[in-house]
Amino acid sequence: MFKNLFGKKQEVSKTIELKAYVSGKILPLEDVPDPVFSKKMMGDGIAIEPVEGKFVSPVDGEIIQVFPTKHAVGIRALNGAELLIHIGLETVSMNGEGFTSHVDVGEKVKTGDNLVTVDLEKVKEKATSTITPIIITNSDEMESIDHSTSGGQASKNEDIILRVTSR
Repeated sequence: MFKNLFGKKQEVSKTIELKAYVSGKILPLEDVPDPVFSKKMMGDGIAIEPVEGKFVSPVDGEIIQVFPTKHAVGIRALNGAELLIHIGLETVSMNGEGFTSHVDVGEKVKTGDNLVTVDLEKVKEKATSTITPIIITNSDEMESIDHSTSGGQASKNEDIILRVTSR
């Protein structure tokens, strides 16, 4: 009786599609010149070598972490996948210089919402690389992470770069 009154619980898809969070060249994680990422110590994913400094949300979800140095953002997708976008390599040492965050922890985001704007020239000057990995930090809790859609160039908020299925 009350089921009709309160409506059905919204069904969340177990499989989510991650769109490109920045435009640039897609790289397999194994090609990232940092063993923390290339050896998948933090989890599975891919990387993009950006051609611009505007990073957007690849999924609908909730911001679960914004590093004080603004070089990395954590998002929990609707299917429970926890994503970490790590802008550049060795960028933590920049202490936020050249980074502007547009989100706060607890904020709900939609695919394409602005996350961080970065001065890429400053990153090129002060950090190891602009290569930006996206990691599914709870990869071991996921049923599958499909990389088959990735390859070549990615256009921000247009191209699907990964499919992630939860258990």
